Amino acid sequence: FLPSLGVSVRRLHDVGRSGWMLLIGLVPVLGAVVLLVLTVGDSVPSSNQYGPNPKEIGDPASPN
Repeated sequence: FLPSLGVSVRRLHDVGRSGWMLLIGLVPVLGAVVLLVLTVGDSVPSSNQYGPNPKEIGDPASPN
């Protein structure tokens, strides 16, 4: 339960939303649909209040 909660909050942060948006999932049916729409979108193209865009960090296989 806790690992999936952490991953969900991190994903919401990637798209520029607060982790509190996860509470929308408590609304039957509609909440799950809204969360699905929020989380399948692309990440914010630049840094946001939660940190840098993970896609811009660089290639982990290449040396710094």
